[in-house]
Amino acid sequence: MRVTSFAILLLGLLMTPFVSVRAQDEVKPDDVVGVWLTQYKDSKVEIYKDGNKYFGKIVWLKYPIDSITGKPKVDDKNEDPNLRNRPIMGMLLLKNFVFDDDEWEDGTIYDPKKGKTYSCYMEFPDENNKDRLKIRGYIGVSLLGRTVYWTRVKEE
Repeated sequence: MRVTSFAILLLGLLMTPFVSVRAQDEVKPDDVVGVWLTQYKDSKVEIYKDGNKYFGKIVWLKYPIDSITGKPKVDDKNEDPNLRNRPIMGMLLLKNFVFDDDEWEDGTIYDPKKGKTYSCYMEFPDENNKDRLKIRGYIGVSLLGRTVYWTRVKEE
């Protein structure tokens, strides 16, 4: 009996470090918060939490000035004519994401290059790498859409 109890205790002590390491890899709701460089490296988006939802706004553009007008770029492709003069800089791109288990879902993403809004979810393709974010925008079911990958901007 004593040997069995000792063996169980020893096994428990040996397993403790593995359990602790695994817990660190789990995705937490606020892991997505921060500044992200978009796939084409032409903009940076700050993802932040407001209440229990997550949003993202453009905080940097590689080319903030329209080469034709010489003025800051505006949302000229928007389907709503009333919104075509709003600036791209500071624009809310990601809206209303909620965290569920290991992904952020039920949100929308706006594509200013096309002037369209899509259903969207975000997740880390590798739980061990929280510096790469998969973003999937889609219409209807998630099979019909486009996936991009953003990279976390490291603090300087």
